[in-house]
Amino acid sequence: MYYLIGLVVVFIIFQSFIAVNAVKTEKQKYRVVFKDNQIEIRFYPVATLATVYSNATNYKGVANSGFRKLAKFIFGGNEENTGISMTAPVRMNMSDKGSAMSFVMPEKYDENTLPKPKDGSIEIHKSVAQYVAVISFGGYATDEKINEYNKKLTSLLKERNINIVGEYNFLGYNAPYQFVGRTNEISIPVEWKE
Repeated sequence: MYYLIGLVVVFIIFQSFIAVNAVKTEKQKYRVVFKDNQIEIRFYPVATLATVYSNATNYKGVANSGFRKLAKFIFGGNEENTGISMTAPVRMNMSDKGSAMSFVMPEKYDENTLPKPKDGSIEIHKSVAQYVAVISFGGYATDEKINEYNKKLTSLLKERNINIVGEYNFLGYNAPYQFVGRTNEISIPVEWKE
């Protein structure tokens, strides 16, 4: 009985530590320009991204193929053998034609100051400044949930007469071993005037 109580206490402490670290993780900067009880419209300025492209067409395939390469890059797999801080969110774009996974680089780096990856399949580039509509959901992401919330967001945008101008992205904010307090988002580029 004491052993079980001890395991529960350790689990709670570990999950609390993970949740606190998730809050401290640098997030990609944006500005909210509209919000209601279901969606947000955000303006994202230009950011530096490290991206891996793959033939995968679903969430699991993109996550498996891309994450390891990008994690190796930020954990020292670069020409300077230096660590780069993890940021959030991890961005994924998926379609029948292939996919991409991107890590947003810490704000202190740009294309010139970021250590060059040793893996030639990792592309360093700037994102475009854009307005996006966002819907959030909790728990672990699956292809079914991603498709469900993508359809929901698309429908909400049509109801509000907001023009969609690009493909959706899945945004993941938490480490795989964080079980509680998980945040996921679907973002879709939109036409927006302030």
